[in-house]
Amino acid sequence: MILTGCSGSNLSEFHNNRPVLKIENYFAGKTKAWGIFEDRFGTVKRQFHVDITGTWDGSELMLEEFFIFDDGETDERVWRIKKINNHTYEGKANDVLGKAKGQSFGNAFNWQYEMTMQIGSLAIDVHFDDWMFLQSEKVLINRAEITKLGIKIGVVTLFFIKDKSL
Repeated sequence: MILTGCSGSNLSEFHNNRPVLKIENYFAGKTKAWGIFEDRFGTVKRQFHVDITGTWDGSELMLEEFFIFDDGETDERVWRIKKINNHTYEGKANDVLGKAKGQSFGNAFNWQYEMTMQIGSLAIDVHFDDWMFLQSEKVLINRAEITKLGIKIGVVTLFFIKDKSL
């Protein structure tokens, strides 16, 4: 099964792209990310950065994410991601409903999941169509489209850097 998302991209398009993204390799150790959340009209609503620590034990990747938002709010998420085969992953996190399902081909990884998202005082369940693209050994770009009942709520864009000095 090849996952396709709202973006119209198909993972098989990226099969020959290099460098190859294996999330268990890229996210092992320390990673930093900077991101923005845009509403469905393209207005930047939030900016943030994330400190990530990843541990790979040979079958499960644990990602500890610590978010700091531009307004001073903080949040934490812990992912537990299992590698099913060379291309398929499943994961869980504290605010993810059910299992996240992902596939990786070439330099691309597509992650699909339902999450409870806090918008002001309101908690709503939304769908994430999350695309990651490895640009170099150290640089990864991530774009996630967020929808509710098929209607676009917004987009999260992140830039990750992997550096042993972090």
